[in-house]
This record gives sequence, structure tokens and C-alpha cells, in this order.
Amino acid sequence: MNEQSQERHRARIVDQFSRQAVPFTQVPGHLDAIQILVELSGVSPDDRVLDVACGPGLVACEFARHAAEVVGMDLTPAMVEQAEKRQRELKLENVSWAVGDAVPLPYPDDSFSLVITRYSYHHLLDPAQALAEMIRVCRPGGRVLVADVAMPPEHVELYDRLEILRDPSHTHALTTEEFTALFLDSGLTDCRQTGYGVDIELEAQMRASFPKEGDEAKVREMIVGDIDKNQIGIRARREDGKVLYTVPISVYVGRKG
Repeated sequence: MNEQSQERHRARIVDQFSRQAVPFTQVPGHLDAIQILVELSGVSPDDRVLDVACGPGLVACEFARHAAEVVGMDLTPAMVEQAEKRQRELKLENVSWAVGDAVPLPYPDDSFSLVITRYSYHHLLDPAQALAEMIRVCRPGGRVLVADVAMPPEHVELYDRLEILRDPSHTHALTTEEFTALFLDSGLTDCRQTGYGVDIELEAQMRASFPKEGDEAKVREMIVGDIDKNQIGIRARREDGKVLYTVPISVYVGRKG
């Protein structure tokens, strides 16, 4: 992809997440399962952590409770502003923030002992290049962790279609096989994997989404129409008068040799 196309995609991300900056934090599912990342990463009081595509700082601030230092970086200035606000509210002194891109990362080789990202890879044009950058800035012996959507191959085409309608900055959700291959081919060692599901209430998600004009109805139609069918792979269902669905997340961590 040429530089002009890459710039257009970056602009879509900044546009979407500038508008999502405040409502993003109000979707309950975005607070789920952070402890799983903390435990799988093995974060310790000696770690210097980089959170790539940190968004409003939900993960970075939690890791700051366990690490010596955390740096949160995001492409969208409005997200970084929300992260700074969260840091002040939590009175955390060991977190700093930066505006920057995942490829390339604006840090020297071997700068961090733990490099993490959550829910970013389905917005990236080249996840393998992004992982290579995370590995580059990680110190030898350090860990790299990625948590993101991972779809069974038979569901990914419909899921991508749904998410591009809901959020035009979506590129592609890795399949479970693609996610595994990404880590196995990365050169990382001692790779471990776990997973969880994020339960999302449709209307709460739509309040935090900014689809193109006319596409909001299509998103609702796709999800409601998939109740009891599960062709999208998100187990859409009705509970207590609300439409809920579950997004499958995989978490991988590996050690840099």
C-alpha cells in the first residue's frame, strides 16, 4: 500500500477515535479481563512497559499499579487526552503519554522490558510489521503481549463486513490460525496463549460508534438477524430485553531472545 493510502487510513483512525474518545470508556466490555493481561504478561515492579495504541489508558493505568514505569502511546490525540485525565483521577505518578504511530514506533531498540497492545491489530494495515516493531523496542529477555479479536475462519468474512460498517477504521480481524502463525513466525520464544469473550450490549456499542450515514441500521440488522444463527461468530442473543453479543479475544505473549 502506498504512502497516500496509508495516510488516508491513519486519518480514518484519528477521525473515528477522536469521536469515540469519551464514549469508548463507557462501554462496559472495554474494562473486562484486564487482569488476564496482567497475569499472563508477568508484569513486575521492575518492568518498564510500553502500551501501543493505548486508547484512553484503561490498560496502561492498570499496568502502572504493577510496574516501575508505563508509557502509553496512541495515534489519536483525543484518546491521549482521555488517558491523561484517567491518570490524574487515579493519582498515578509512573505513567507518561505520547502521540505516535505503531509503525514505526518512535523508540530506540531495546527500550522496554514489556511491550503490550490491546484491541489494536484489527485496525492495522500490517499486523506482522507492527509485531516486529514491538519486538524491536523490547529488550532481550523481555515480553511482548498482544490481545485482539480472533475469529474462526468460517466467520471472519461476515465479522469484517459488520465491523467495517460499524467502524470504517476496521481493517481485518485475524483468524485464530492467522493469530497463531503471527506469533509462531515472529521469532519470540516461550509463547503462551489464552482467550476470553467480551460481552457487548448492542445499544451501548452503537452509542460509542460512528458509522457512515445509513450504516447504523445495517449494523443492527446484521446483528439482530444473526440471533440464534451465529453466522457472524458473535453469539448474538436477547437477554432481559436487550441484544447482546460476545466478541472472542485471543491473548498471546512471547519472550524476546
